[in-house]
Amino acid sequence: MTQFLKNYSLSIVLAILFIVSWGIQSFAGWQRYASEQKEKGQQATIMGSDGYVWEWSEATFENWQSEFLQLLTFVVLTSFLIHKGSHESKDGDEELKQMIGQIQKRLDKMEGKGTRSAAR
Repeated sequence: MTQFLKNYSLSIVLAILFIVSWGIQSFAGWQRYASEQKEKGQQATIMGSDGYVWEWSEATFENWQSEFLQLLTFVVLTSFLIHKGSHESKDGDEELKQMIGQIQKRLDKMEGKGTRSAAR
């Protein structure tokens, strides 16, 4: 169990934060909904045609929609644009390939000189 917690601690912490924040959103939304229903002289209900479940669903999916839209935008833009030095950009790979090519050329020159002098 300890190894599991160590290996997946990031996922566990993020899941807990997600559930806690979702719970807080639900509780705060219920308080607002109950207050509005009280002002209207109606009873606050969870289910039914005008129950809290519909406002809760709407708020939840609006938040998720905006987050997925933000993530999709980030993924699409990073596939076309770069930020030098970021993990998503290709500039680091291209510089590394250039340096490896230069090292390979130097090694080839050294090997060429070494074989010529050994042949003499």
